[in-house]
Amino acid sequence: MRGEFAATARELLIAGTLVLAAAALPILVAGAPANQIPVMVASQSEVGALSNPTAPAWNNASTVTVPLSSAPSQVPNANQTSVDRANIEAAHSQQRLFLRVSWADGTKDGNVTASQYDAPRVNSFGDGVAVQFPANVSQQPGIAMGSPQSIVNVWWWNGAMDSQELLAAGPGTTTPFNQTAITTNATYSDGRWYVVFSRNLTVEAPDRASIQMDQDVPVSFAVWNGSNAERAGRKAVSEWYTFPFGPGPQGPPYQTVLWLIAGVAITVVIAVTAVAVKRGDR
Repeated sequence: MRGEFAATARELLIAGTLVLAAAALPILVAGAPANQIPVMVASQSEVGALSNPTAPAWNNASTVTVPLSSAPSQVPNANQTSVDRANIEAAHSQQRLFLRVSWADGTKDGNVTASQYDAPRVNSFGDGVAVQFPANVSQQPGIAMGSPQSIVNVWWWNGAMDSQELLAAGPGTTTPFNQTAITTNATYSDGRWYVVFSRNLTVEAPDRASIQMDQDVPVSFAVWNGSNAERAGRKAVSEWYTFPFGPGPQGPPYQTVLWLIAGVAITVVIAVTAVAVKRGDR
């Protein structure tokens, strides 16, 4: 009988230890927010090539496939978007951020007007993509173009209208900067768009996202398919993602801490029970 009690106590103690380990392990490996997009540190030789959307240098960057869904909007047929995912890669040098967005699109909707002398074709729209940052990267605004209290800085490219840098304080409030700080380059190849945005990490101008190497940066994406009459609020959008420039999350992951406390409590109870069982068997 004593051997059976001792075996049971050992089994209970082992079980409690496993519970504690399961609770503690996330603290050791957690820390990174969900939806991260790794940012490759570009070598000097890679920096010169990254502006090319199909340069082999992009093969060295981690690819994150970002799901897209129709943006809530009051425009007609807003929920009938056609692009459901985009691939994202990012890299930086000491001075500059490079960001490539690519997505499948069976039609190249670029120059909707054949020449400057032709009238624009009715119901013709260019393919497009936008990257959204909080103007203040320490905040995470509402996903739908920010708000008056938390504005966003938008980098936008369109196959028919080239690129712009915008400021927004909510849906329908976009205002272009007088002079853009971004450069873009786009390639359409084998049924797929590849668009590279680049900009200096820091800019001496208000309301532009300042990207520091010691702070995580929220980022989100939108894509338009011109041949599907997607434009303005009719677009496919992502949730917020993060460029993990910062040292990691500040403070503990509270749910994990609660599990850790529960695991400690269970282990203590099991240990006390095991001791009591041994003493009662003597």
